[in-house]
Amino acid sequence: MRRLSAAAALMLAPVIGHAAGWDIDQLLHGLAQIRSDHAGFVEKKFIAMLDKPVESSGELFYTAPDHLEKRTLKPKPESMILDHGTLVIERGRQIHRLQAQDYPELAAFIDSIRGTLAGDRRALERNYRLELNGSAEHWTLQLLPLDEKIRAVVKRIRIAGVRDAVRSIEITQADGDSSLMFIEKLVRP
Repeated sequence: MRRLSAAAALMLAPVIGHAAGWDIDQLLHGLAQIRSDHAGFVEKKFIAMLDKPVESSGELFYTAPDHLEKRTLKPKPESMILDHGTLVIERGRQIHRLQAQDYPELAAFIDSIRGTLAGDRRALERNYRLELNGSAEHWTLQLLPLDEKIRAVVKRIRIAGVRDAVRSIEITQADGDSSLMFIEKLVRP
């Protein structure tokens, strides 16, 4: 019996060693290698006042280190573009421009997504405690707000992926509402 356990341990040692050696720095380094990306998304927002989730879909564009664009195509066209700390939201004929630095809670939320995509651990740790679970093949990075003001809005952000690709972003708000976005890489034409 002992021989079998020892043999099994020897066979599994490389697997366990590889998993144990993989960490947040390696994950973020891999993500930082992606200089631009184009993906499709489907997002479901779960709002307590509504009987069923609100679903939207569209495209995401990312150019390192700080250009992020979300184009919602359904149910209604809308775009959100974050570029160098300026957020531009366009709905129909209405255009709103916000400086992220003027809205600390918004800036912290933006940094959670942008910081993850850019592989910027310092930006993430300014506002969040990081918890990584899984392996390089299938991982989940949980961001838990450090600041009381941010915690009053966001309870946690859970980002899941496969290797160097983000596949979903789940946001749980402090009021119990939540959103879950599924992301699928698209090939640029």
